[in-house]
Amino acid sequence: QVQLLESGGGLVQTGGSLRLSCPVSGRAFSMFAMGWFRQAPGREREFVAATGWSGGTTHYADSVKDRFTISRDNAKNTVYLQMNSLKPEDTAVYYCAARGRVGHPEHSDKYDYWGQGTQVTVSS
Repeated sequence: QVQLLESGGGLVQTGGSLRLSCPVSGRAFSMFAMGWFRQAPGREREFVAATGWSGGTTHYADSVKDRFTISRDNAKNTVYLQMNSLKPEDTAVYYCAARGRVGHPEHSDKYDYWGQGTQVTVSS
């Protein structure tokens, strides 16, 4: 059984930084492309960032480009999301997801496994 467990969320002031981590267990990590999504209260889940199987390719939502960085460490079976220059509109529950098949990295329905989420709150 594949398990994803996000951590690193919390409360931070505008302009601050957080680093989210998501270790993957249960299957070879290198089999998955990885993504981060988020969901704010009353809103649909939205794409944040994604990386390919080797980490050589990355995709970002326009709203986080140049502020967030996704990376993966295949030796540690973990994907990260470094979030800098945080804004109140970044407040949401952040989810990591694993995709074992070819598909558009921004489409949540292409992902096979999801974590439980970690809350990120940015105060103004």
